[in-house]
Amino acid sequence: MRHGKSLRKLGRTTAHRMSMLRNLSTSLFDKERISTTLPKAKELRPFAERLITLARRDNLHARRLVARSIQNKAVVKKLFDTLGPRFAQRNGGYSRILKLGWREGDGAEMALVELLGSEPVFDRGDKKGGKKGKLGRKERKAAAEEPAAPAESEAAEAEGQENETPEAFSRQKKKGRSEGEPAKKAAKGTKSGSRTARGKKKPAK
Repeated sequence: MRHGKSLRKLGRTTAHRMSMLRNLSTSLFDKERISTTLPKAKELRPFAERLITLARRDNLHARRLVARSIQNKAVVKKLFDTLGPRFAQRNGGYSRILKLGWREGDGAEMALVELLGSEPVFDRGDKKGGKKGKLGRKERKAAAEEPAAPAESEAAEAEGQENETPEAFSRQKKKGRSEGEPAKKAAKGTKSGSRTARGKKKPAK
């Protein structure tokens, strides 16, 4: 009978199981969020939280006990310098387990293990400023037209400045004369044609 034996062996020997928990703890303290199978996550949580409790003590003996399980010196430093002070006022419950569903292929139930305080922050925008995200069709069109309006005004101002110069004024005057001459000739031609038409006599019947 298995009375009082709550330990999950996970299909591994004792040495293999302890090595796996140490590696998972190292990854958890380094990344602060890892995904693994649900049984491994439930075994990892008490193992990792005991190390965090040792890190809260921050003395030589605690560092030696932690270094026995965590072989990475950078992770040990982070554990005592960052994670220990973070949970100094919290008595246990330093991590949480979130279920992720079943894995494709073997159907193993997956879970996310994360330390408290490592949750991602999503910027959804405030109520006054409106939602921040993908722009709609009208918003994209308005954003595209806004830069075009100042460019058009600048071009109009540049043209106005050019027209104010004496050279531009004389050019426009010449252009008006050249355009007006054909119109005057055409008007004279129509007048002379109308006079000749009036002066002709109707042929006698």
